[in-house]
Amino acid sequence: MTLTIGIDVGGTKVAGGVVDEQGNVLASNRRPTPADDPAGTRDTIVEVAAELVAQYPEAAAIGIGAAAWIDAAGSTVLFAPNLAWRDEPLQAYVSKATNLPVVLDNDANVAAWAEFRFGVAAHADSMVMITVGTGIGGAIVVNGQLWRGANGIAAELGHIQSVPDGHPCGCGRLGCLEQYASGNALVRFGRAGARQEPERAATLLGLAGGDALAITGRQITEAARAGDGVAMDAFAQVGYWLGVALADLAQSLDPQLMVIGGGVIDAGPLLMGPIERAYRDQLANRDRFPVAAIHAARMGNAAGVVGAADLARRA
Repeated sequence: MTLTIGIDVGGTKVAGGVVDEQGNVLASNRRPTPADDPAGTRDTIVEVAAELVAQYPEAAAIGIGAAAWIDAAGSTVLFAPNLAWRDEPLQAYVSKATNLPVVLDNDANVAAWAEFRFGVAAHADSMVMITVGTGIGGAIVVNGQLWRGANGIAAELGHIQSVPDGHPCGCGRLGCLEQYASGNALVRFGRAGARQEPERAATLLGLAGGDALAITGRQITEAARAGDGVAMDAFAQVGYWLGVALADLAQSLDPQLMVIGGGVIDAGPLLMGPIERAYRDQLANRDRFPVAAIHAARMGNAAGVVGAADLARRA
């Protein structure tokens, strides 16, 4: 049995795990990410890996998933919006420090690969995954392979345009999907609704101490589960835009499955219901043809570690 190490690098934590061929995590650890310190971040990755290698010296390779744009060769972090990396030769550094082969990929790709290999899409040979957290990530699997594009940065689905001349996005464009269907968008919708219709947001405002600007995503979820009108509307808006985007992707790529992952899916039917309705409405005229079903991801927080480790094993 070949064991490999997966490392999930985010803006707040570096999480690692030893993973077997069935996707089981045998050991895990984590460290805070020194996000403003490129050298400190790469050294933290090495520390996490070294600790796991000490426990399982038979580990054969390391996979790293980073919240960043990775070059086509899978060797360099071109840009990381929440980390201080710019043109960071991460693969070579970690490989030299650990004396193990290293595979480097985008965090959404490795999470999607975990779902494709061991999760909800294990029976499919093509899928599109959108990860909904603070922002939006994406990944595409075609014919059993991750599609990375000519330059390694394919499937930045959060930055397809939803609303021409819409809300400004951090990427420099206007109206990106991320501005209408992410965790940040959910909070913006909730706060705006509470200010405009406080009588429909009594539960939500109560949770936020009466201050609409203090509303959080967790409070919106709690209030929506209690039937708060504004909170439910916020989920409906996010779900609508995700459903429209998925319909466009279905028309373009015709995958077997659509998968929604990320922290926001913890809301369950509050989000998945509006997504499904908008998706079906947008594709109503395709009733003569099969349409990809939408599923919630099921690998949870382990997806990044498991997917990175499995990509390392395959490489």
